[in-house]
Amino acid sequence: MTDHVPAEPAPAEPTGRIVLLTTSHRVAPGVLSWPAWQVLHAADRVLCADPDHPQLPYLREAGIEVAREVPDAHALVGACAGGRTVVVLPGGEGDRRLTDGLARLAGSGRVAMPELELLPGSYDLPGARLLDLVQVMDRIRRACPWSSRQTHRGLAKYAIEEAYELVEAIEDGSREELREELGDVLLQVVFHARIAEEFTADAAGADTDEDDEGAADGGGQGPFSVDDVAATLVEKLIRRHPHVFGDAQARTPDEVKEHWLRTKAVEKQRESVTDGIPLGQPGLALAAKLAGRVRTGGVAVELPRGEGIGYELLALAARAEAAGTDPETALRAAARVYRDAIRAAEGVS
Repeated sequence: MTDHVPAEPAPAEPTGRIVLLTTSHRVAPGVLSWPAWQVLHAADRVLCADPDHPQLPYLREAGIEVAREVPDAHALVGACAGGRTVVVLPGGEGDRRLTDGLARLAGSGRVAMPELELLPGSYDLPGARLLDLVQVMDRIRRACPWSSRQTHRGLAKYAIEEAYELVEAIEDGSREELREELGDVLLQVVFHARIAEEFTADAAGADTDEDDEGAADGGGQGPFSVDDVAATLVEKLIRRHPHVFGDAQARTPDEVKEHWLRTKAVEKQRESVTDGIPLGQPGLALAAKLAGRVRTGGVAVELPRGEGIGYELLALAARAEAAGTDPETALRAAARVYRDAIRAAEGVS
């Protein structure tokens, strides 16, 4: 009598692999990670429902055949039978339906599910959302009846308002308010840069005379874009931080300031220490700026003496600047205390 030997169970059939390959629209099409290209070349099938998907031309150039379809969840699981790998490029209205269907199948426990992988083919770099802002601003400039008519001069007042609102958020606001106000200031930069791309008299300020228009549009030097604005700023920051991007040494904030002032003086080639100081800024800030330029420039000039509150305020602002205090900030702080005292006297919480 021979012993009965139970038959070994048949090996389970490989269930395969589904790869959802995501890409960022903020990264140039065709620029994919090496793991993404490896998966695409090794896949048994590559599917995409969107005929206008930006990656398609580059996949064709790479010799990757893409089927213009995305089956439902059941069919996709079946396509992986036998250990096959199917790559899906999301980008159509059926994406949510497909992922929800796969989740339901996996949760049912009745289907042998293939391995499911979400593979980012490209990643957003820091600052990538600024590209969205540029695109949105471009569309608003073209399509909005109000925005399309704005000029540099017409928007100038908003830059001042938003700057003050930002200062208020810094001094009194929450983190959420600060984030919002920073965005409003950034909007002014992007808006003006978008107008500057057009380089027309209307964009510069058609309600002004010819000479003023030249000043408003940048001195007649031609159009520029937000990329030019950013490039100019990057070059300036690198140039004025030789202790970061060069061989110069700066171990204290005072040494950094010396580098900044010395580099700036070479760049500007100013005839007077007062050159470049905007006279339209608030009075206390203007007085402090003038006093600071005199002090750092080593100009031997006394404060003007005269009667009246203006001369007294000038002396106070100069004294505050010499002591390292911003008189505008100090006055606003005192004014807020005064405001709170008024409200308390009125019984207002």
